[in-house]
Amino acid sequence: MRTRNAVARDYYGILGVSREASDDEIKRAYRKLARQFHPDVNPDPEAQEKFKDINAAYEVLSDDRKRQIVDLGGDPLAPGGGGAGGPGGPGGAGPFVGFQDIMDAFFGGAGGGARGPRPRTRPGADAILRLELDLHETAFGVEAPITVDTAVLCTTCSGAGTAAGTHLATCEACGGRGEVQSVQRTFLGQVVSARPCTVCQGYGTTIPHPCPTCAGDGRVRTRRSLTVKIPAGVEDGMRIRLAQQGEVGPGGGTAGDLYVEIHERPHDVYSRKGDDLHCRVTVPMTAAALGTRLTIKTLDSEETVDVKAGTQPASTLRLRARGVPHLRGTGRGDLYVHLDVRTPTKLDPDQEKMLRDFAKTRGEEVAELSKQGGFFSRMRDAFNGHA
Repeated sequence: MRTRNAVARDYYGILGVSREASDDEIKRAYRKLARQFHPDVNPDPEAQEKFKDINAAYEVLSDDRKRQIVDLGGDPLAPGGGGAGGPGGPGGAGPFVGFQDIMDAFFGGAGGGARGPRPRTRPGADAILRLELDLHETAFGVEAPITVDTAVLCTTCSGAGTAAGTHLATCEACGGRGEVQSVQRTFLGQVVSARPCTVCQGYGTTIPHPCPTCAGDGRVRTRRSLTVKIPAGVEDGMRIRLAQQGEVGPGGGTAGDLYVEIHERPHDVYSRKGDDLHCRVTVPMTAAALGTRLTIKTLDSEETVDVKAGTQPASTLRLRARGVPHLRGTGRGDLYVHLDVRTPTKLDPDQEKMLRDFAKTRGEEVAELSKQGGFFSRMRDAFNGHA
């Protein structure tokens, strides 16, 4: 088994990269070698030693401070070598970590390579508003005023989140990377893991002097008045999109969209099915028998329709193109008039005689109810004690 020399090790040579290699090049080289010499893949004892060297090299070269020590000719992992990574020293190997941390380090998860600071400026969320309209408004369209409560850009700091004359400061805890790295000892060797910096919340910067208006968020909540154009023919439940009228994102990010959801109030005369309208009209029995003419008030006009003689109950009249305009395309739906034939409930003697005479002329037999009552009436009187 090889022994480690007291002289500084060539960490660049271990990973096979040049001294000018970028962080991404170092990370790719580490992943390639880690897969090749991982003990689960290569059980050779020499491979295990090689795997430990690869982890040590990546630990050093992925840390700016330790890499600087190497570039100056030192070894940050050697005892007394000026580094903080030796066993027992600050930042050295901690307790064993779980299998997930190892996989993250190998394959680019939470502990694998540097992810970099997350941006303070992020897109905003969408918003939704309920708008109630009458049937006439949904049918023919309307320009409706609306009031929305959303986050808008802070005009004091223009979304920067800093007070006037101040700027963001690089986080001292993570050096602006937005994450902190640690080296942990596992049964496979040392593993470098990274976690979001708790001081800057992963942004890599802090706000020493927040904007007094938005407290550093870059946006404030306010109530706005807008006008939304409702097209003709919209239906209940439809949504109209107003681009970038929703929530402004943190840090003054691009606003989301505002969706106006249509809710149609019930009409006292008409019911709607798609683009067709339906209504009910009651006509007397005599009008249905003899025929008549009705004046129907539509949504935007008055129409005269003929009820033919002999119209039966539950008959329907159709008025073409008197419904709701089509949302897409031209033309309109139809209006359906459902007729309810009303039979009189009370007749005076003369009216009753006229109807009976009319029935006789048609050869229709109409049994006359006895004024003294029928069989069931006599049974009822007997139970009530009447003679």
